[in-house]
Amino acid sequence: MSDIIYDELRTLRHSCSHVLAQAVKHLFPHVKLAIGPAIDNGFYYDFDCGDRPLTAEDFEAIEAEMKAIIKANLKIERFTLPRAEALELMKDEPYKIELINDLPEDEELSFYKQGDFTDLCAGPHVSYTKKIKAFKLTSATGAYWRGDSSRKMLTRIYGTAFLNKEDLESYLVAQEEAKKRDHNKLGRELEYFTTVDSIGQGLPVLLPKGARVVQLMQRWVEDVEQEKGCLLTKTPLMAKRDLYRISGHWDHYLDGMFIIGDPADEEKECFAMRPMTCPFQYQVYLNRKRSYRDLPMRLTETSTLFRNEESGEMHGLIRVRQFTISEGHYILRPDQLEEEFKGCLELAKYFLDTVGLLEDCTFRFSQWDPANPKNKYEGTAEQWEEAQNTMAKILDHLGVEYTIGIDEAAFYGPKLDIQYHNVYGKEDTLVTIQIDMLLAEKFGMEYTDSDNTAKRPYIIHRTSLGCFERTLAYIIEKYAGALPLWLMPEQVRLLPIADRHADYAYQCLEVLKKAGFRAEVDTRNEKIGYKIREAQLEKIPYMLVIGDEEMANGTVSIRSRKEGNLGSLSMDDLMAKIVVERDTKAK
Repeated sequence: MSDIIYDELRTLRHSCSHVLAQAVKHLFPHVKLAIGPAIDNGFYYDFDCGDRPLTAEDFEAIEAEMKAIIKANLKIERFTLPRAEALELMKDEPYKIELINDLPEDEELSFYKQGDFTDLCAGPHVSYTKKIKAFKLTSATGAYWRGDSSRKMLTRIYGTAFLNKEDLESYLVAQEEAKKRDHNKLGRELEYFTTVDSIGQGLPVLLPKGARVVQLMQRWVEDVEQEKGCLLTKTPLMAKRDLYRISGHWDHYLDGMFIIGDPADEEKECFAMRPMTCPFQYQVYLNRKRSYRDLPMRLTETSTLFRNEESGEMHGLIRVRQFTISEGHYILRPDQLEEEFKGCLELAKYFLDTVGLLEDCTFRFSQWDPANPKNKYEGTAEQWEEAQNTMAKILDHLGVEYTIGIDEAAFYGPKLDIQYHNVYGKEDTLVTIQIDMLLAEKFGMEYTDSDNTAKRPYIIHRTSLGCFERTLAYIIEKYAGALPLWLMPEQVRLLPIADRHADYAYQCLEVLKKAGFRAEVDTRNEKIGYKIREAQLEKIPYMLVIGDEEMANGTVSIRSRKEGNLGSLSMDDLMAKIVVERDTKAK
């Protein structure tokens, strides 16, 4: 999509959000207006609806009113007002009053008017409502005012708009396909995870299937990392604020941490759940004096982390408040930086390729914002320039194609983010590799170099497969629940036709289990067709049907999830086929 069309779409969608707000005010005059921006795939508007939130059941009436407003072809006009007049105009809209009062005194206060509707807005907008040719309301959810869970819960209505009806129809068809693959729906239906209100938002419970897949990935990652010379650590889940003050997290990341105790009370101990592992793993390095011969030191951990995400940001397994991650910190000499960075990148690409996600990933070089140094970043402009220039040379030398993200860096250094989109197009980071030239000094980390002088090491912060919960979500969506054989929590299901076939089924089960396969026997008193359909709905890779003929011939009748009916094979022939598929981690 060209930048011109993208800007045209955002303007159209922003105008459509105003038409939505106008329609809601016509139908529900008591509703108070909050905000209504354009977003990447459409728009939304937040409303304070009082005791009766709006739902999808209201969409038919709201869309009909929106169509009437569009048909009336109202002119959309911009005007500005002095602050006192702006406050008077918006006196019945408390959320608009708050927004006006939060703006600087010298800020221009602009409004857009269409017919009987006026909204505080920076724009831009289309000139007439009739320019909106194709739109659709898509969902209604709750959203805290300004993303603050201590503020009121509002009703957020999402919608989308396109330049023509054909594009809208294509989008809606794609959305229906996305819903079928949505891990938040499919993962619950297949019983990979659940959420419980009394436990809390962003704290999913992994059910046996989901826990098994995460365990498989975790063991695999740890084994490969060990082969690559990594040293496994296990560090505490919390620490006193003293540790985070040294690292800088207390100054730069306090709002993102869960605090135990009163952070304002300096007389009593105050702890925080760890949002990342780096300051803990540095203590491994600091345990004794280090020489240049000790480097690189590749410290890794399967880390459980805690981050106080905004309620409106959380989604299924993709963005949560507690998660487990394949985290590592490589402590090294400056001359080792490029080779170790290359190793981290190759490792991440290997893991992502094996689970089938790499082909859809993009790379972002996340940099600091020189205009925002004091509040967000450690270090001097010179230090940042050195770190970013070094990283740019490494990325270019390795041939990495990347975009640049300004103001996306960690507070201590630039990073390479490996990005992925969920089925709805929302982008998140899967893996990150960061260059850090600052924190070693804060922690007093040194090594004795070959010339017998003390030097500061560099540090690479990296993940290899990233967050296991997020990866599970993405592979559920990638494969529509039909995970590759090696990752499936149940790989083979044996289906005896009648009770007399059960003993033979259990003999076959023992063969499978001795070879390390996860298999079950379905001995329920159900018709074989029903058993097969259930196994298919559960995405079981191989179904082995066993009847009189199979018992007599010492075979099993095989139904493959991918290849259909494969006929009868001996257990030896079956094992020869599926062992290779499993051990090569075939997709």
